[in-house]
Amino acid sequence: MKLVTKFFIGLLLIGGFYSCNNDNDDVIEPNTIVNVAVNNNLSSLVAAVTRADLVNTLNSPGPFTVLAPTNRAFTEFLSDNNFASVDDVPKELLTQILLNHVIDGSLLASGLSTGYATTKATSAASNTPLSLHVNTDNGVVFNGISKVITENIIADNGIVHVIDKVIGLPTVVTFATADSNFSSLVAALTRETNYTYVNTLSTANGTSPAPFTVFAPTNSAFASLLEELSLNNLSDVPTATLTSTLNTHVVAGKNVLENELTNNLQINTLGGNLTVNIASSGATLTDSKSRVSKIEVTNIQANNGVIHQIDTVVLE
Repeated sequence: MKLVTKFFIGLLLIGGFYSCNNDNDDVIEPNTIVNVAVNNNLSSLVAAVTRADLVNTLNSPGPFTVLAPTNRAFTEFLSDNNFASVDDVPKELLTQILLNHVIDGSLLASGLSTGYATTKATSAASNTPLSLHVNTDNGVVFNGISKVITENIIADNGIVHVIDKVIGLPTVVTFATADSNFSSLVAALTRETNYTYVNTLSTANGTSPAPFTVFAPTNSAFASLLEELSLNNLSDVPTATLTSTLNTHVVAGKNVLENELTNNLQINTLGGNLTVNIASSGATLTDSKSRVSKIEVTNIQANNGVIHQIDTVVLE
């Protein structure tokens, strides 16, 4: 049965994609991204792409950058999520996961830099493209979990980078933990044993209290807060103060995008109201103590909410 399936896939991929040279009638075989997957023994990826009806998409002109999980990566993904085979993964879920491995354009590994890209997957929280965190400090790592192990396999319609983990659909927690700019925020969210922020902010979209809008202070923002409060480190912040502060950075039940931020808009967070102000230099938030925080990076889109990076910790 497996041999028949492989033969059928081979016909599907190759049969419709030969072209003839008008001068000498030589048959030219294209080298699309799907062909690259077949030729590099990425059979699990080919099976998944076939099941999700994405073969024609990845054979189209593009160009695309595809992050291609190994067969072992797919085996681990299926086991971790209690699926016996790729056929057991709900088709819509599989489609979005695969599209979360595709970026528009041809990007060599040397052209990637630490920051955020957008994939061709669609966020359930906003119906906009999902973000993808890229870290190039030590090789290339995506969303903090998946590392490039073979880079720059060139196809006619893009580039393939082979990766060692399947990249699941991200939550806001995924980006908070993947982005080193937010390490102080993560430390604050997990400081108390009775804090439930990580579990809560991992709630799937469509389940209360998701989706979320998180205004995420950078490490330097937390350092400035400690200086302002005359404290040495995060552990010195009183629990009640820390809890109310963290609550003031989270909106539950709404995925508020940058284009929805308007002048004098009142944002009701879990810890109190923030006022949005729009200037030529960008949007800012003002808290109840008239402290102003600039929104530095907007629309880091997860599947259950959105993060906006801010430069100052806001207070209740």
